[in-house]
Amino acid sequence: MNHQSFKDFVIEKVDDMKARDVKVLDVSEKSWVTDTMIICSGNSKRHVSSIAENVIVECKHAEHAPLSVEGKDTGEWVLVDLGEIVLHVMQDETRDFYQLEKLWA
Repeated sequence: MNHQSFKDFVIEKVDDMKARDVKVLDVSEKSWVTDTMIICSGNSKRHVSSIAENVIVECKHAEHAPLSVEGKDTGEWVLVDLGEIVLHVMQDETRDFYQLEKLWA
């Protein structure tokens, strides 16, 4: 799957779980770790964990298992490292505090 279709696939999977305020950032010029960051919000710890879990399961089914997952046990901020894409699923308070969009803009 090429980068654009993989990005669309991940966005579709977070949308399936009703993630809010989905932002896609091209960080290829600013990071050697990844090309794209996708940031979205969930309504609660359970919602944040469910959004991340859906992406993890669907990516495994598509034979593109995550390299690592951080924060799933707390549900405040879950980071799913998919290599060329890093997904951040956050609760609003955490997202407001860290302001990743401004940091990487």
